[in-house]
Amino acid sequence: MSKTQISRGAAWLRAAGRKLPRLACASLMALASGCALVPPEPVVTGPLTASPPPVIAPAAEANGSIYQPTAYGNYPLFEDRRPRNVGDIVTIVIQEKTNAAKTVDTNTNRSGGASMNIGLAPAILPTDLGAKQNFEVASGNKSDGKGSSSATNVFSGTLTTTVIGVLPNGNLQIAGEKQIAINRGSEYVRFSGVVDPRTISGNSTVSSTQVADARIEYRSKGVMDEVQTMGWLQRFFLNIAPF
Repeated sequence: MSKTQISRGAAWLRAAGRKLPRLACASLMALASGCALVPPEPVVTGPLTASPPPVIAPAAEANGSIYQPTAYGNYPLFEDRRPRNVGDIVTIVIQEKTNAAKTVDTNTNRSGGASMNIGLAPAILPTDLGAKQNFEVASGNKSDGKGSSSATNVFSGTLTTTVIGVLPNGNLQIAGEKQIAINRGSEYVRFSGVVDPRTISGNSTVSSTQVADARIEYRSKGVMDEVQTMGWLQRFFLNIAPF
């Protein structure tokens, strides 16, 4: 092997050694980017629809009655069609509106002063103690702070849910989802909560303001969602910035 080849090999090794820290930094940044693109945690958790039980058709009884139990349930003559069983449909009229405001105003002022004036000193005192020792000190401290915060949220719409469970006291656990896809974008609305059957109207509708433990989730996927997401490199430097 010639000296030229040896020198070229040594130069290549030195260049590779200088590139290793850069590769390590790039790997760390790529790892951080994976953490930056983690989707947000869902608000509505659990099943979004009721699992249908196995249908068992009851045997017809020859008792001469007009109303016989069927595979879809038994509705007596003087009973309304309000949902009360697992799998029944409840329409939620979303009417959420919140408005909050807060204003803070703080003002403090403090001042102080001290002075000493020696007009005439007795002869027995040193000659340096006289008008030269006069002093006057003044101080002041003032602070003024103001702040205000306000938030307004309005959410309206309609979503049909399914009864996924019945509590021992008769309240209904409901959950549902609506998905809409338009071109390359999609959005979905999810809802869950607990409803008192007495608040359900005759057409199986109830206002969202009368739902306990209500959880409403409205999210979208696609180009519009990507535009609102901060880039991974910008998020990386934002996390490590000391200011």
